[in-house]
Amino acid sequence: MNSQRLSMLSATAIALLSLNGAAHAGSACSASLLNGAYGFSAVGQVIGLIDSAGVHQFVTQLALNNVSLVTFDGSKHFTRIDVGTINGAPKNGVTSFTGAQSGAYTVNPDCTGTMTIKYDSGVVLGLEIVVTDDARLIKAIIISETVPSVGPTVDAVNCTTTSCSEAVQVSLEGRKVEAFGFRH
Repeated sequence: MNSQRLSMLSATAIALLSLNGAAHAGSACSASLLNGAYGFSAVGQVIGLIDSAGVHQFVTQLALNNVSLVTFDGSKHFTRIDVGTINGAPKNGVTSFTGAQSGAYTVNPDCTGTMTIKYDSGVVLGLEIVVTDDARLIKAIIISETVPSVGPTVDAVNCTTTSCSEAVQVSLEGRKVEAFGFRH
């Protein structure tokens, strides 16, 4: 009787472990997890220019606050509108959401990934992301920012080419918009 009970417990344990492995294997992340609207906030600083000699700090570092609505298509592309402030003043004088920004994204099986945001002005942002909380939350940092041109730094470095790299320290957080009857 005891050996029969032990056999039954062993079989049950093996079955449960098998199911646990299957559930874990099925939870791998992919681009299709990001589908629909996410509200993002970004906070940080624009520090200076980056070139082969390193970071050249601006005379005044620029504080950045931004909010955006990003709509993912589940197939590695998104659209975006945003509004923000730089040093407390509306970014580019704009006080309402504007857009026509677009981009591409990747999501790896380990839930890390990338986003590339392209502005009509020529600005391109490269982000490293982590998808968490069953794809309801995205945490990110800007890893690269390329701008068409930008003014002098403390050590008088200017960038007047069509592709200047800025040193930034910006973190972002995006939450899935889940208001009932609104966007999903």
